[in-house]
Amino acid sequence: MFRDKTCGELRLSDAGTSVTLAGWVQRARKMGGMTFVDMRDRYGVTQVVFNNETDAALCEMANKLGREFVIQVTGDVAERSSKNMNIPTGEIEIIARKLVILNRSDVPPFTIEDDTDGGDDIRMKYRYLDLRRPAIRRNLELRHKMAFEIRRYLDEKGFIEVETPVLIKSTPEGARDFVVPSRMNPGEFYALPQSPQTFKQLLMVSGFDRYFQIVKCFRDEDLRADRQPEFTQIDCEMSFVEQEDVLQMFEGLVKHIFRYVKDIDFTEAFPRMTWADAMKYYGCDKPDTRFEMKFVEIKDLTVGKGFAVLDDAEYVGAICAKGCADYTRKQLDQLTDFVKRPQIGAKGLMWVKLEQDGSIKSSVSKFYSEEELRVWADRCQAEAGDLILILCGETMKTRKQLCELRLEMGSRLGLRDPQKFSCLWVVDFPLFEWDEETQRFYAMHHPFTSPNPEDFDKLDTATGEVRATAYDMIVNGNELGGGSIRIHDAALQDKMFRLLGLSEADAQYKFGFLMDAFKYGAPPHGGLAFGFDRFVSILAGLDSIRDVIAFPKNNSGRDVMIDAPSTIDQAQLDELALALVPVTKE
Repeated sequence: MFRDKTCGELRLSDAGTSVTLAGWVQRARKMGGMTFVDMRDRYGVTQVVFNNETDAALCEMANKLGREFVIQVTGDVAERSSKNMNIPTGEIEIIARKLVILNRSDVPPFTIEDDTDGGDDIRMKYRYLDLRRPAIRRNLELRHKMAFEIRRYLDEKGFIEVETPVLIKSTPEGARDFVVPSRMNPGEFYALPQSPQTFKQLLMVSGFDRYFQIVKCFRDEDLRADRQPEFTQIDCEMSFVEQEDVLQMFEGLVKHIFRYVKDIDFTEAFPRMTWADAMKYYGCDKPDTRFEMKFVEIKDLTVGKGFAVLDDAEYVGAICAKGCADYTRKQLDQLTDFVKRPQIGAKGLMWVKLEQDGSIKSSVSKFYSEEELRVWADRCQAEAGDLILILCGETMKTRKQLCELRLEMGSRLGLRDPQKFSCLWVVDFPLFEWDEETQRFYAMHHPFTSPNPEDFDKLDTATGEVRATAYDMIVNGNELGGGSIRIHDAALQDKMFRLLGLSEADAQYKFGFLMDAFKYGAPPHGGLAFGFDRFVSILAGLDSIRDVIAFPKNNSGRDVMIDAPSTIDQAQLDELALALVPVTKE
């Protein structure tokens, strides 16, 4: 072994012992006749001292060390005269007797410290160096511990981990598949799984009544901070259960992980909110409930005053920002510019201020009297010192815009503390969503989701009103994951396919294996999947999942470190019976 101790384990109780460490040079400092080297490995940092008076040759060798040199040091543990209580090893240092340079290093392109000077692009290009930073290492250690504890918890609950195939059949419903050509079957393709959905249902048919898998999934979709083309799910399925059984089981898992990682004990049941209420009061199906600021509809209070903007609007919604009546015109203009950004798309912003002295001011006071504006304020439960912000337009579009404004105000007011956690279930999602372009219904969740039994009679007569037996777990405005009770009856599944516009031939081609399996006694079953990367990032207090993944892709889906995707040789294309068509850029 190159070492008998790590750079993170020595303490004052080890003083007087002889040790050998191996690791990287974090930094070196020469002070008079002494050279101090901070030596780092995965476990921590230890200070090593080289004394010119006792060993000039060794000290001269230490003076030539550069950042990220790989070294081995043998020496004696001593109490530090100037202690650093910010690190676990800060009470000791190593008085060096031997130094071996195991490998030299070029000057790294950025500082390998928590507060690095490297931007995202350069850190992704040299990800193997970025992974040396303690902040990234801690994220991956957290990921490891969570995976281990999740497996332990589910094992104790009787779940069995079963691996499902990675090369599967393409079923283009929802996000785009990544496809893989088959050399042995020219002209045919596998798909990489967006989830193990059909396989876990088949496992239920097979009698494995409690399945889970921490599994890699793939989706060819546009990327953002919480998306990657390949991601990891905690995928679970249970037989002989109803919705309540699934919610109780996995609420227990989430509470257990919060206790294990954050020492937070959620003693009360997580709140439940219908999808309709989430859209009505928060404008999205993943509301951030760390703070209030719910939407208030005031359309009925705004009509008939000659202000066409509000008279003609389908929806008028307001939020009350507590204590913000002192917002300046500049700040209000900034908020107006925010909601008018193309990605939000509002045409403007209206406001009402309730001043501390009791007076009231508004951007629409030309059209509404002070008494009328006070009625608005009463509806919004606004008090002296509060600011009411108002948007109008088409109902769904305006609610989404108001959602973005609410989150922006929550951030400005410090109400979105990443160390504060608010969890809830959103339930009663619509079973279908209508697409105007294709003029047909699509499954909001997936085509195997069971309708709410109370709405079976609406499947033919009011298809768009049918609720799903589906549920999402929301944490701090992030969709941690979700699932549904599945259809286990072949006749109902066939009806679902018809409503989604799939012919009998299409359904048989895409899902015939599942339909055939249902003929042999499929039990009632349901489950869910949590986004594992997202779960780790939430508990790590991060906005992006990128830094909880060892080797992530960038926003263009590229791995800039290995330069993938890349072209392949013509010989490989020929072997796969593939020909490339030139892409014309618009």
